[in-house]
Amino acid sequence: MPRPDGRRADQMRPVRIRPGYVRKADGSCLIELGGTRVICTAAVATGVPKFLEGKGSGWITAEYGMLPGSTGQRKERRTDGRMIEIQRLIGRSLRAVADLSRLDGLTCTVDCDVLEADGGTRTASITGAYVALALALHRKRTQLPTGEWPLVGAAAATSVGVVDGQARLDLAYAEDHVAEVDMNVVMTADGRFIEVQASGEGHTFAGRDLQRLLALAGRGCRQLAAVQRKALPKSVPWPA
Repeated sequence: MPRPDGRRADQMRPVRIRPGYVRKADGSCLIELGGTRVICTAAVATGVPKFLEGKGSGWITAEYGMLPGSTGQRKERRTDGRMIEIQRLIGRSLRAVADLSRLDGLTCTVDCDVLEADGGTRTASITGAYVALALALHRKRTQLPTGEWPLVGAAAATSVGVVDGQARLDLAYAEDHVAEVDMNVVMTADGRFIEVQASGEGHTFAGRDLQRLLALAGRGCRQLAAVQRKALPKSVPWPA
């Protein structure tokens, strides 16, 4: 069954990351994934949440939002349950690839603002957020308390799903809203899983379906990691 945009089942939409998109931010990028566009900015500041005070740790957190014109109908400027879920996912994903002890006393906040939504906004946000965070930490490297690079891995994310009985990579909205199975996968650059979110949309799925989807997600995340690495200056450490 052909896809709406003519892609193969295992083919991602065109992806582009433009680093330094917001000049005044500590770190930033614009990530474009097909028709989805997200601005990611990162800030590094002194201080940690109260529950981490005196524990020799830093913190990484995230906020996520969709601008009013990002969808077909105007979206109100308010935080809802979906946004809270997504920003927590972004924060977890970034903390999974960081040694927080190397950020002792510092908090990194990443903001992901969706300019245009056409499916995959949470996965694009995670992929762009890593680039923005790495750029911010590199810019503020003289403030790092231990002098050691705090990112011990790289994080990227993609969506996969089953549409018309076919496993597909990187669902655009036209596919996502009719998918029988929908899955978001966050992985490290070396192929380890950080988080897997999967659900049958009125359908069940078998173990073989899960394995096919995970294999597709791995393919997509490897491609995204290559784009991330290319977007970052060579002076920014890339996890071995």
